[in-house]
Amino acid sequence: MKISIFGLGYVGAVTAGCLAQQGHQVVGVDVSEQKVQTLNRGESPIIEPGLEELLKQARQRGLLRACTDAAEAVAVTDLSLVCVGTPLTVSGAIDLGFARQVSEQIAEALRGRPKSHALVFRSTMVPGSTRLLVEQLLADCVGAGRLEVFYYPEFLREGTAVEDFLNPALAVVGTCDGLRPAAEPMELFGAEAAVVNWSTAEMVKYACNAFHATKITFANEIGRLGKQLDIDSTAVMSLLCRDSKLNLSPHYLRPGNPFGGSCLPKDVRALNHFSRQQGVPLPLLENILTSNDQHLRSLLQRIERSGQREVVILGLSFKANTDDLRESAMVEVAQNLLGRGHRVRIYDPQLNLAKLVGSNKRMIDAKMPHLASLLHEDLALAIGKEGLLVAAQRCASVAELAKVVTPKHRILDVNGWPELRQLPAKYEGFCW
Repeated sequence: MKISIFGLGYVGAVTAGCLAQQGHQVVGVDVSEQKVQTLNRGESPIIEPGLEELLKQARQRGLLRACTDAAEAVAVTDLSLVCVGTPLTVSGAIDLGFARQVSEQIAEALRGRPKSHALVFRSTMVPGSTRLLVEQLLADCVGAGRLEVFYYPEFLREGTAVEDFLNPALAVVGTCDGLRPAAEPMELFGAEAAVVNWSTAEMVKYACNAFHATKITFANEIGRLGKQLDIDSTAVMSLLCRDSKLNLSPHYLRPGNPFGGSCLPKDVRALNHFSRQQGVPLPLLENILTSNDQHLRSLLQRIERSGQREVVILGLSFKANTDDLRESAMVEVAQNLLGRGHRVRIYDPQLNLAKLVGSNKRMIDAKMPHLASLLHEDLALAIGKEGLLVAAQRCASVAELAKVVTPKHRILDVNGWPELRQLPAKYEGFCW
């Protein structure tokens, strides 16, 4: 492929070297004459292991050159990669100025040109940015069929960027409608790349970096507390990482129910209290419960906005296939709705009030002594003829629900249960 790369900073230079190594014809574009001259000498404008050798080989093979003229680069290529910076403004918002400038240059170069072109944004941009740039600057080119636009987030780590590009741990490409593009662009993205819409592709970049920052902060907070107690926290984290079933896995990384149960809330509170006693502030851990409470409030607000006075809760326990009601978010939901005058019915076949014991029984006796009057063993009676179904757990099959759910119902999926869309009721996901 013939590819132009706009922006010869960290991402652009690495992308140029790696694509040229793969046999693509690459033209680099930058406003900096110094960067252009450096690349044309086969030298790297940044320090990155292995990159200078790639650029040198690319120049020797005649696969790489650089210029400052956007129109010249677009004219001789079929695809443009935008790798310019998106710095922060004083307010903390990202500045799309460079991306906007390059988009205008590419659009101008394409006007009056019959040949089609592909534009791929790699610059880190908040969700909605690609659509904004298309609507404001590129609409005529896209509408005329001369331009196809993609968002292709980069996941390059400084120091291992070449290896990360050549052997990516994650590859994602965004298209306007989330549909898979033709074969030629996929040659660039890789056959295994996940295809989503623009905003999803933009969001995953931020989600990954925020998660990385959270992991580092978490490890550092455990480290500070361990140091205070003369505990080797590297050993603690090494043991934590041995658990690839729960700790290093997709478990718990699924938006939906607020967490509850007998362990997580109690242990987070205890750790925070203990760390304060030790005089070791742990801001991340101290705000976990605050975030969880906010998530619960958001769920209640969404239920209220539905306008439904009848609410059916599918699954009251904090976790499917258990009868543990301790700190269950759905117990809080039921209490709040009853206090606001809603008519509440509950279906949870795992719950047998006569068999509740210990702290589980004491908690429900204190918080919901009237629970027996809300519970229904018969699914049809629980569902009723109308109202909002809050699907917190998969405590009935879709086939069973299909027999009793009507078009007068609405469904709020809190569990991530996409098959509920098959039912005749109006479906809404809590976080999707």
